[in-house]
Amino acid sequence: MEIKYTAQGALIYATMAVHLLAFVATVARARKAGRALFLGGFAVALVSYGYRWVHVGHTPLQNLFEVFLSLGVLIWPISWFSRRVLRIGGQWADMLIGAIVLFPAGFMFDAEPQQLPPALQSWLFVPHVAAYMLSYVFMAKAFCQACEQLFVKPEAESPFLPPERATYELIAIGFPLLTLGLLLGSVWGKFAWGDYWGWDPKELWSLASWLVYVGYFHWRYMFATRRPRINSAGAIAGFAAIVITLLWVNLSSLFAGLHSYAT
Repeated sequence: MEIKYTAQGALIYATMAVHLLAFVATVARARKAGRALFLGGFAVALVSYGYRWVHVGHTPLQNLFEVFLSLGVLIWPISWFSRRVLRIGGQWADMLIGAIVLFPAGFMFDAEPQQLPPALQSWLFVPHVAAYMLSYVFMAKAFCQACEQLFVKPEAESPFLPPERATYELIAIGFPLLTLGLLLGSVWGKFAWGDYWGWDPKELWSLASWLVYVGYFHWRYMFATRRPRINSAGAIAGFAAIVITLLWVNLSSLFAGLHSYAT
């Protein structure tokens, strides 16, 4: 673990601090202050991402440092959309997620700029990775809602959807994005390496994540809401597969493959 004594590092740490302050304010029932701080955290995250973009000269989605930087930018817009459009609560958890996803960028991964390898110099680079990043944030929110359904006593009256229903709505949006990322990656593989599917460990785990969510939809279709705890367990399992795909497959020597550039 290494502290970054740079302008980029300072922006990351400031974003994390503001998100944590927003979380504390919201938990302390100062909800207006929490929402204002959350928006402020998004503004700092946007500046941080823009700074990185200018610094490296390309869309910062190349490595895990830039991936987690991107996730930090996406938290607030998706949280706002979920609250205002989908009527899904849990904004306090979104604030915590905003700080957590920036921790690897701030303390774990190297921020040294890198040249884009030939495989990433494709028009498919940005939409493929962006589709996955968006889906991951929706699935992270679904994970939080599933945990709430399993472990938190529901409020008697709430303006938001029940956690089990909220989990489904979030996955229903995240899953098409997950599918799009998988399909774009397949097409990209054809252009870059000559085949749609290379049996690369990252490809296999991406497919495994997708299949877990297919299983979630099938189970929920068969049993609807009669077994909500199992529905939520399926959502949690899906997100666990995503974490393995994003981190373990990229970092473990057991899974060396075409996507090793992501480290």
